Formats: sequence, structure tokens, C-alpha cells
Amino acid sequence: MARPTRKQRLHRRHFHIRKKVFGTEERPRLLVRKSLKHTEASLIDDLAGRTLFTLTTKAASFATAEKETKTQQASRLGRLVAEKAREKGIEKAVFDRGGHPYHGRVKALAESAREAGLRF
Repeated sequence: MARPTRKQRLHRRHFHIRKKVFGTEERPRLLVRKSLKHTEASLIDDLAGRTLFTLTTKAASFATAEKETKTQQASRLGRLVAEKAREKGIEKAVFDRGGHPYHGRVKALAESAREAGLRF
């Protein structure tokens, strides 16, 4: 029997998380996805089946002259997500780490979003 690939293990962990985590209009799900280079955060209303908004480090606003680590970029992304959520009248969210371990970029994004006023 072949060993599951890294991607298959990630999907299995995310499936187990998604059984418990569910977003509503008042309290949407904050999904964090990451690749080797970039981080992406989305607020999702699972009841309506729609994404409220998505922010990513691929955006032009993240192409700064100064060098930033990926963790610093994720931290800045967390602040931007919290600011945009407050603009839309959202104060609470449910955190979905997307199957990724809670450390590094995922942790930096979550902590900076909490500091900026988003509660989860």
C-alpha cells in the first residue's frame, strides 16, 4: 500500500477540520491557504455558499521595495483582512487553517488579524 502524498495528507486534515468549522453571514469562515511563495486569506459564508472577499500576497500592494519575509507578509495580510472585514461590518469569524499546522505564516496571519480587531 502506497504512502499518502503530502497533498493527500493536507486534504485529509482539512476535511477533518471542515467537519467542525462552518461559516455564517454574521460569523464567516476565515480560510488560510498557502503555497511555497504566497499566502491567501478568504472570508466565506458557507450558508449562502459564497466568498465575501479574498486577499492574497500576490497583489501589487505586496510588491514593495523593501524585503519582507513570508511570515511578515502573512502578518500584514492578517491586518488587511481584519480591516476589510470591519469595513463590511464583520467583527467575528471562525478560523480555518486549511489543514496547515498552526505555526509560522498561519499563526502570524491569525495573531495579526486578532490584534487588528477580528475576533475568533
